[in-house]
Amino acid sequence: MGYIEAVCISKEKGVVKSEVQEIVLRDGWGIEGDAHAGEWHRQVSMLAGESIDRMREKMPELDHGVFAENIVTRGIDLVSLAPGKRLLVGETLVLEVTQIGKECHNDGCAIQRATGDCIMPREGVFCKVLQGGTLQAGMPVAVL
Repeated sequence: MGYIEAVCISKEKGVVKSEVQEIVLRDGWGIEGDAHAGEWHRQVSMLAGESIDRMREKMPELDHGVFAENIVTRGIDLVSLAPGKRLLVGETLVLEVTQIGKECHNDGCAIQRATGDCIMPREGVFCKVLQGGTLQAGMPVAVL
């Protein structure tokens, strides 16, 4: 079992997300107030804190949200999850993995230009919300 390290949102697509105290997830929609919410398969983006740590070896100043991730986990091997796997956050919130990785922007993102690498195309995990609720850092997360 792992836990939620941070939660982040942005009101616009294509920008760095900001870390917030909590987020509210709606069934079949995503995160209230986040630009990526909607009726599609990438309602929520997740990234392992361990992946971010590797990038911080090159760029120690990286904040949560810089990869446009909504949820940062710790203690869960996210990239080993296959689409269809479900995650339980807290006691009731359920997310279903829909995609691993995504294509980076045509000219590469700012992180890729600065470090020569971006982890989101390989290690980002995208989910849809099956059962929503309020989510905040410190909550447990487990693979169902």
